[in-house]
Amino acid sequence: MSSKSYTIAIGSDHAGFHLKEPISQLLRSLGHKVVDFGCTSASSCDYPDFIRPTAEAVSTGQAQLAIVLGGSGNGEAIVANKVPGIRCGLCWNEWSAEMTKRHNNANCISIGARPVSEDLALKIVKKWLEAPFDGGRHKQRIDKIESVHSMGK
Repeated sequence: MSSKSYTIAIGSDHAGFHLKEPISQLLRSLGHKVVDFGCTSASSCDYPDFIRPTAEAVSTGQAQLAIVLGGSGNGEAIVANKVPGIRCGLCWNEWSAEMTKRHNNANCISIGARPVSEDLALKIVKKWLEAPFDGGRHKQRIDKIESVHSMGK
């Protein structure tokens, strides 16, 4: 995936704020456009205020991919996955980043800034961008996910 240039939305809460700029710099160095949805400081804030608009950017076509950051990454993944068309995987190492793309074709990843170092976060992002979607039986499963999601509308 890294050979193509993407518009990538990024958003964080206060706990993930310190990872946002290094990840944004990495993305730009790889030729991607970054759209930052906040937050803008390490002051306490409510993550849904920033994560939902980040995920909605993908849902509406403003971006092709998204990265959300928080303390554990769990709440951020939950919020992102509430947005139609988003498949957000929580990534804690390079393997989880690769698998969320290969098997789930995740268009969004969530990283927990408390358990994941900056160095590892950058490796996670690169692995996710580089991993291909395996298709096949995984495409069939994604179709089922999307079908279930659209039933709730």
